[in-house]
Amino acid sequence: MLHYQPRPEGSTDARLGLVVGKKLLKRAVDRNRVKRIVRELFRLRREALPTCDLVVRLAAKPRPLDGKALAADFSGLLDRLARPRIRKDSA
Repeated sequence: MLHYQPRPEGSTDARLGLVVGKKLLKRAVDRNRVKRIVRELFRLRREALPTCDLVVRLAAKPRPLDGKALAADFSGLLDRLARPRIRKDSA
């Protein structure tokens, strides 16, 4: 799950926060692996992201813990964030 909030004027970069709870991944090795994967993808795509604060929260236990699947999921979330939103005007 990805939460985001625009940053105030004068800020130039996106920032990242991670929440990976013990409830979903019991082993510290697994929690750290998820965080490493997300941080690396964020680092690679940081310049293309809008200026905002991002908080990534693990909403469901990944089965099995596959690095490529996690990377694809997070990339999909970042792609949705980078796309311009179309607003529906009520007339």
